Amino acid sequence: MRRTMAACSTILVAALSTACATSGQTRTEQADQNAPMTLSFWSTGGDDETATFQKAADLYHQKHPNVTVKVQTLSWDDAYAKLLAAATSRTGPDILSGGMTWTIQFGARGAMVDLRGHGIDALKGQAQPAQWESAVSPDGSVYGVPLDMSTLALYYRTDLLEKAGIDAPPKTWEELVEDIATLRASGVKKPYSQDWGNLDWIGYFNYLYQAGGSFYTPDCKPSLNTPQAEQALTYWVDLYREHGAPTATVEGSDALDTGTAMVVAGNWIAKGLDTNKPKLKGKWAMAPLPAGPAGPTTFIGGRAIGVTSYSKYARTGADFVKFMYTDEAIAAVAGEARKRNISYIPPRPDQIVGGSTFTPEQAQVFAQAIGTGKAAPGCPGWDESASDVAKQLQSAILGKSDAKTALAEAAKVMERNAG
Repeated sequence: MRRTMAACSTILVAALSTACATSGQTRTEQADQNAPMTLSFWSTGGDDETATFQKAADLYHQKHPNVTVKVQTLSWDDAYAKLLAAATSRTGPDILSGGMTWTIQFGARGAMVDLRGHGIDALKGQAQPAQWESAVSPDGSVYGVPLDMSTLALYYRTDLLEKAGIDAPPKTWEELVEDIATLRASGVKKPYSQDWGNLDWIGYFNYLYQAGGSFYTPDCKPSLNTPQAEQALTYWVDLYREHGAPTATVEGSDALDTGTAMVVAGNWIAKGLDTNKPKLKGKWAMAPLPAGPAGPTTFIGGRAIGVTSYSKYARTGADFVKFMYTDEAIAAVAGEARKRNISYIPPRPDQIVGGSTFTPEQAQVFAQAIGTGKAAPGCPGWDESASDVAKQLQSAILGKSDAKTALAEAAKVMERNAG
């Protein structure tokens, strides 16, 4: 995302429901907010997730009979392209959700409402601080707020660890590599693998922050030229090259089912393990990721939700966004998600144990991970850089470059895209 709309920050907050104009864009005329209205909500994800958010939309309609919110599915495969096209043409939904930093990019193009003008800051204290920060534009504009959360855990086969004489999952980097060696010595051919983030920047993210590093400085300067970044990449590379983590990605539940002892994977696989892999029932458990020298930081993903600047119902759309943080909306989404046996972690950390779709024990693991978690950078150029940064990281894993060179090349990519 290039910061093409820096001038927007000078506009009075009271006028922020209208997009900063680019290329002669004009103010969107607002409809009568008291008349019957139908708002479209393009939701990135699957149909089951759309159905859960529709439950909250229906509840909102019960409280506001003149307002109907219709939720439509966009697949992750093409959502960004469709939303970018809508942002460019200024035709599309009233409300949208997508990747955590997408609304920053669309907002910089004049396509999103700055929700500060609608009292959105009241939600800040309820959200996970790092995730909220990830959704905020570098100039302070709030074009979207977290809609839900996702994170990672260490899934492990209790039977295989017990057979190897390991009485608890690893809690540190050192214990992880020690346990991998112990498992291999006991005859386990596949001690460890990674699912979500394998050979990708998300996988490196955890080690980077656990080592005390970061992708950017607080003022959005690339910061991969640090000893911490090199230490993290060296450790991550060694998990592949020295300790046998496969470079081919195997879905977490499949890996556990085929004899992998420990797997780093997303929260969503916890919902289907016992159902989809019945032979594993009673033979697996979860723990937070092993902590690095700087602590147990874990990546937090999720979706952001915001209101488009070309909507005729900006005030109502913003009110709906705020409604999604209420206890009753979270309960409605979670209830439908449980019926469909899908993952849902609400955007409020205080609701993870009671308002998610996991068992209390599983929810505690995710709450612990999220409590010390960090989210994707919201800095200019990050989304354009992410895939190329991943390629540089892969070059180190595959032995095509050393850690220091890979990080230097990744930093160059980030600098070029910073604008």
